[in-house]
Amino acid sequence: MFCKLVTSIDTYYITLKNKTEIVVTGDGSHTLFNASLKETYHSTHGAVNESMHVFIDKGFKQLSSNERRVLEVGFGTGLNALLTCVASGEMQKVTWYQSFELNPLQAGTIEKLNYPSLIDSARAKDYFQQIHDCPWNRWCKISPFFYLLKIKENILHSNLEDNQNIVYYDAFAPSKQPELWSFGLIRKLYDALCPGGIIVTYTAKGEVRRNLIKAGFRVEKIPGPPGKREMLRGFKDNKI
Repeated sequence: MFCKLVTSIDTYYITLKNKTEIVVTGDGSHTLFNASLKETYHSTHGAVNESMHVFIDKGFKQLSSNERRVLEVGFGTGLNALLTCVASGEMQKVTWYQSFELNPLQAGTIEKLNYPSLIDSARAKDYFQQIHDCPWNRWCKISPFFYLLKIKENILHSNLEDNQNIVYYDAFAPSKQPELWSFGLIRKLYDALCPGGIIVTYTAKGEVRRNLIKAGFRVEKIPGPPGKREMLRGFKDNKI
């Protein structure tokens, strides 16, 4: 474990000067409230706990390859990138991380997020800063084991490299952004994965599960993070 979180607390909101709302979630870590979608970026039961469970423990750590290629749908706050950066160093697995985000957050909002203080790594603060300072649409070396490419494009219209080991499917909820959970995109993500690749997502919605199966994934429901009974994980070609 490399996260040091407080025990469950009440969720509450902090309104910043620019009207962005920081939500203090149940494990003490921050998330953000998107006013236009009326949706938070992470679970209010615990942002770091959710990302650790869904994307690191049930995804990244399940890969068997030494060198790893991660494709993320929804860069958001950069939390998944930070946790993966720390995990790649601890596991000494060279990781190439591509993340799509059409609407990046403002620097003033990002600097108020408390993730580095909750992650048990001496370099967490530096990594988080580098991750957000990294220019868009250009590869950056964040650590000896972590390389980052933030892509400011609509993934629906982008060409994806077909050499990915894992997809972090972290768009806003299907009810909020249905176009990002369409069969067409899911099939596109399937094609981008190498044989044996994995796709993980926090949702367990029936329509998403059916689209994953239709695209070719072998899909399983597994226990979700705190506050969520189940999540989905899919495998390409029935391998891990």
